[in-house]
Amino acid sequence: MLNLPTDKRYITAPLVLIFAAIIIFATPLSELFEYNRSLFSHGEYWRLITAHFSHSNSYHLILNLAGVALIWALHGEYYDARKYALALLLLALYTGGGLYIFYPENTLYNGLSGVLHGLIIVGALIDCQKGMKTGYLLFIGVWLKIAWEQYAGPSAELGQLINARVATEAHLIGAISGIFVYAKLNRHALRENITQ
Repeated sequence: MLNLPTDKRYITAPLVLIFAAIIIFATPLSELFEYNRSLFSHGEYWRLITAHFSHSNSYHLILNLAGVALIWALHGEYYDARKYALALLLLALYTGGGLYIFYPENTLYNGLSGVLHGLIIVGALIDCQKGMKTGYLLFIGVWLKIAWEQYAGPSAELGQLINARVATEAHLIGAISGIFVYAKLNRHALRENITQ
């Protein structure tokens, strides 16, 4: 039987994220939130973070929200609302910043997939810290997926479904960002391990 983290302290932040993404999608805010390199360069700096909460169509939204639910089911107990919000903010900032710095040809972006790749890496590393073999499998599996995407390029079929190019570079940057966010969120536990 599944032991889902349904306690209020674990489920509140993912639910807020889900409802916020739905509201942004269902209103004219979506276009105001998406990553647009040109507009960001002209002072609309919020787009670096807000782009991750905007979606190209309903399929894109549903796929990303399914990812939120899956990650919550796997690792929800690792985050209270404050820690979850901090992880999301940092992952959004690092992923958006990485896209801006390292991929100048990427002029438009929206969606949670980069952030979700980072969040799953954070959870996998916490699993590893706890000695769970599944954490190592998840960590390796995510990196194999990303390596394949970097080699083969974005999925044309998924791109058609979501009516946008799949930003595999956001997946890569998000996963790398996940390592840094893990280190930030768990620095006390890491220090204890080093001193032992």
